[in-house]
Amino acid sequence: MATTSISLLALLMALVSSSAPTNAIPSRNQDLLLATEEMQNANYFTFVMLINMAPANLIQGNVTFLMPNDWALAKTLMPENAVSDFLLLHSIPSPLLFDQLGHFPTSSLIPTGKPELMLRVSNNGWGNFYLNNVRIVRPNVCTAGSSIRCHGIDGVVEATMIPENHNTSTLPLPTCSSSSNPAPLLPSPLPAPPLGGVNLTPLEAPPPSDLDDGGSSTQKSGSCKRLLLGGFSTLHLTMMGCLVLLAIGLSV
Repeated sequence: MATTSISLLALLMALVSSSAPTNAIPSRNQDLLLATEEMQNANYFTFVMLINMAPANLIQGNVTFLMPNDWALAKTLMPENAVSDFLLLHSIPSPLLFDQLGHFPTSSLIPTGKPELMLRVSNNGWGNFYLNNVRIVRPNVCTAGSSIRCHGIDGVVEATMIPENHNTSTLPLPTCSSSSNPAPLLPSPLPAPPLGGVNLTPLEAPPPSDLDDGGSSTQKSGSCKRLLLGGFSTLHLTMMGCLVLLAIGLSV
């Protein structure tokens, strides 16, 4: 009888000790427990089931969940090995309340739990805030914990794949290489039409005459010399007239 009483007492103590709360649970797991309770209270049971199916080390806190409702998830075909990828796609690696999300302008890109997949913001104010193809319809469901936030959305997120070099793409700069085609040259102007053989070379003024005669004959001879020096390439008639005047002036 005494042995039976001792056995029952030991079993009772073991049950009490196993049911007593322990302080060994990390705080972020506590936040996850609080978050899943808030999700269930808001009728997001299927999303809680997916969290429970995921590996224990997948969710480390500091996260914002985007939760499709049970009806949207019921229409989604999801293999069991794709649960982790689904949760990462529907999470943002930072705890953000809806007011904080509202600071992102339209066309901003927010990373998901999978670095190569992004969420593009379409911010048209309260009640019309989109991330890719889904709209936030029930903001701030999870607020009790310090490191996990969650918002209800109206569908399943369709991922946007962003190239790795999307933030470094620039327009190509012009280069100067020997193989590049040269720029076309402008056509050269047409030559001016000939002016009927007229000599456009300016005539040099002859030096002043050193003769001291001072008469009209000297002026005549000087004018003839200027005509001979400057207009030798003109008409022969002019040349003959100058020669005659020169001869008359010398004879006087």
